Amino acid sequence: MSKLEIKKYGSAVLRKKSEKISKITSEIECLAKDMLETMYLANGVGLAAPQVGASFRMCVIDVTKEKNNPFIMINPEIISVENKVSEEEGCLSFPGVYEKVGRFKKVSAKYTDLNGADKTIAAEGFLAKAIQHEIDHLDAKLFIDYLPDWKRKSVESEIKRKKKTGQW
Repeated sequence: MSKLEIKKYGSAVLRKKSEKISKITSEIECLAKDMLETMYLANGVGLAAPQVGASFRMCVIDVTKEKNNPFIMINPEIISVENKVSEEEGCLSFPGVYEKVGRFKKVSAKYTDLNGADKTIAAEGFLAKAIQHEIDHLDAKLFIDYLPDWKRKSVESEIKRKKKTGQW
């Protein structure tokens, strides 16, 4: 069981743009650690604060198999992108839903770490995709927003069916 409750599609907080963090407090540090634990327990590779009900610009990411190289990104921003690709993607707020989404193969992003240091990261492949996905959450954008209308409506219909039967 996850330490924090992961909000599923339909929760209003997922469609609310996150607030910038102006000061790293003990509450923010605790939230970051709880988010990492929640992400690991859910077998995820990324988790944004809105996904656990906190409308702050913070996300945690660890794409390693060993789960030993986490990034805690406060107020992240993508500063450059290269080479668009389309690959399958999922989301902890959409359990069991996987769709092909267009993302950039390479990104550079700036962020603040938990110690208050400004950082820049150049990422490619799976890590680049995870960074884009989590920053989208902070901007109230979900991966299904990239789907063609007919496909997004199909996914939403399937979720409605699952909600009616208690499988969501």
